[in-house]
Parts: sequence; C-alpha cells; structure tokens
Amino acid sequence: MRNTASTTGDSGRPALVQAVIDAFRIPDLRSRILFTLAILVLFRFLAHVPVPGVDRSLFGTLFQQNPILGFLDLFSGGGLRNFSIVALGVFPYITASIVIQLMIPVIPRLQAISREGETGRQRISQITHWLTLPIAILQGYGQLLLLQRTGVLDLGDGTGSLFGSNTVVVLSIIISIAAGTMFLVWLGELVTEKGIGNGISIIIFGGIVASLPTIIGQGYLQRDDMGGLLLIGVIALLLIYLIVLFNEAQRRIPVQYGKSVFRGGKMYRQTGSTFLPLRINSAGMIPLIFAFSILVLPSTVASYLADPTSSSFIPRAATFMFNVFNPGSPVYWILVFALVVAFAFFYTMITFQQQNLGDNLQKNGGFIPGIRPGKSTQDYLNRVILRITWGGAIFLGFIAVVPFVATLFMGDGAMGSSGGATSTLLSSTSLLIMVGVALDTMRQLESQLLMRQYEGFMK
Repeated sequence: MRNTASTTGDSGRPALVQAVIDAFRIPDLRSRILFTLAILVLFRFLAHVPVPGVDRSLFGTLFQQNPILGFLDLFSGGGLRNFSIVALGVFPYITASIVIQLMIPVIPRLQAISREGETGRQRISQITHWLTLPIAILQGYGQLLLLQRTGVLDLGDGTGSLFGSNTVVVLSIIISIAAGTMFLVWLGELVTEKGIGNGISIIIFGGIVASLPTIIGQGYLQRDDMGGLLLIGVIALLLIYLIVLFNEAQRRIPVQYGKSVFRGGKMYRQTGSTFLPLRINSAGMIPLIFAFSILVLPSTVASYLADPTSSSFIPRAATFMFNVFNPGSPVYWILVFALVVAFAFFYTMITFQQQNLGDNLQKNGGFIPGIRPGKSTQDYLNRVILRITWGGAIFLGFIAVVPFVATLFMGDGAMGSSGGATSTLLSSTSLLIMVGVALDTMRQLESQLLMRQYEGFMK
C-alpha cells in the first residue's frame, strides 16, 4: 500500500524537505541516489591521481598566466590543475557530441540514422563514442605540448622536444589521460542508467561544485575581503534567479487532437486540447561551450608562436592575435557575446528541425487552431521559435560576459584574485551549468515521486 505525503509534509515539515525524506524511503530511489553519490566520490578520487613526470608545484603560476586553461579545467573538475589521469574530463566527449550534432543535417547518412527512433539514437551515441577517443588523444597531446612549452612538463629530456628519449613516457601519459576520459564517460553512462540525472552533466556538476571552495578561498578569504565575497554572493543569487527564469520560460502553443471512437455501432468524433511548450532557451549551455571552444583555439595556437621581441611577421602577428583573443581584451568578450548569440540560433534551429513537429502532429491527429496541418504548421512553429530564441540567445550572451562586466563596475579584484575576470573565465557559465543540471535532476526525482503518489519537489 502506497503512502501519500501531504502538501505540508509530515510533522509540519516543508514540502522540499519532506520530498527528500520520501525519496530516501523508497528503496529503488534511495539506491539510485546513493549510487550517483558513490560515482561522484570515485570521480573526485580520480581527479587527485596524478600522471607521472609533471611538476605540479608550477601549475599555480601557469594557470594565472594562461587563464584560458580554466575553460578546460572546468570540465575536469580540477583534474587539469592537478594534471590527474582525468585531466581532460569529459570535454572530448562534449566536443564529439557537438561535432556529431552539427554533422547530422550535413551528412545524409547521419540524418537518416537519426530518424530511426531509439535504434538511431543508440547508433549516433556509438559513433560519438568512437569519435571521442581520437579527440581525447589529440587534446592530450596538445596539453602536453602546451605544458612542455611553458616549462611545466619535465621529462628529463634535454633535447627540448616532446618526443625524444622519453617517447614511451609521453605515450603512456597520453594513453593514461585518454583512458581516463573514456572511463569518465563510462561512469557517466552508468549514472544515467542506474542513478539519477544525466551522468555526463552530473560529473561536470560535481567538478564545478568541488572547485568552488578553492575559488572562494583564494579569491576572497585569503585576502580577507568579506565585502567582496558578500557582493559576489548577491550577484550569484541574482544570476541564479535569472537562469531559472529563462530556463523555465516557455511559449505554449495550443494544440487540439481529434480521434474517432467506435461505440454502440456508431462512430463518434472526440476532441482534446493540450499545448506544445517551446522553450525560450532551447539550446541550454551548448552555445556557451561552443563559443569558448572556438575562441580558445586562436589564443592557444598564438601562444606557441608569439614573440614580442621578434621583428618577423609571424611572431608579431601571433603576439597581436594572442593579445586580441586574451580574456583580458574587450574585443575577446565582444566576440564571445556575438558567437554565443549566433550559436544559440544555429543550434536551436538544427535541433528543432530534427524534431519535425509539423509532420508528427499531423500523423497523430493534432493541429494548431487556425493553422493548416503539415508544412504550414512547421513554418508557423519555425517563425515562433525564431522569435522567442532572441530572448534566450541574448540572455546566454549576457551570462557569458558577466565576468567582464563585473570587472568594469567593481575593478579587477571583483571576481577574485590574480586578474579579475581572467581568473574566473567561466564563473557565470558555471552557475548556468550547475542550475541547469540541478533543475534537470530535480525533474527526474519529481517524476519518480509522482509515479509513486508522493508529493514532489516543484510546485
């Protein structure tokens, strides 16, 4: 016999607290939650298992001088800063997923596979996993090359080349961190299957949460700047409110369904009405990740070739490019805003076209009042999603440039020590990811509780 929790909860407890208690009372939900927590603990353990041949004491200086590495460190949960076996995190998998999503409308074969329902989704997932491995190997090599150039990587090879007498050691490091990425992807899939929430997102969420104490401690507590900490706390609460508001905002399109029912030897026409929710921010955090990924490349390449003292064209051009694409440059943040807005439209329209809502509604007997079924319905929905995406795209662009805007109004120390916005390149993006993952996980718990006739989290 199932129990139904009251609105106020047992013993007058708040509904949220009561929902958590109810979740732990249900054996299968309790096991899912504990399994997810166990995977997060294992992930944090792996983030502190270093690869050999690296002087970790030099990494603090490196991250202050090259804050772009903070982007990669975000997805490794501090694994890159420690240069652990999971230094790459799940970033290669995210890159592979983005590439596959962009290739689906371009390559007819992938487009046909994506339309095969659940079987097609499994094949697309398999192709994404295949692509993740070579990307992880290439990114691992690129990180080693960057560490070699900055003097952090010390393999005891006096030739100055990454591949020399220590080729075996270099290959072992690359294989180790590539294997670490694939292991994290496997752990994420286990969480999706046996835990709560999207496993890859949960791992990213765990890494961001684990880095917060370090950011707060180094940025404010060590400088005894409690006023700055309080101010950032207020800004963070405001951003969380805006993120929840825009993530949950949607345009509801009324939809009516008609079906024929045979009863008593006669055919009756029954109708029902519902709505089609179109989210303001359909792209989620993907445009932010893609924009920062694009802008990381020029500065990384330029850092290898830049030489301010050289009179040659290539070193001087590389120096100029490095200064332009550096997070301390206003031009960099203008490009970030423009790319985020552009990718928000691009990704939203690609994913929306793949859903083919016009034909699906027509096949299921649904129609939008006043709109012809089929192509006219799809054109109408395209116009609506294009209009409402402006709000989500501009919001994502604002979230991306919040660190830079904060330094303009509150000085370079506003966002922490060692360089203002450059030291917390993705602070607002981190909030967006954390809030988005938290909302998605709560929705899954909500649905599990409601199926068992328990009061949920959300009202």
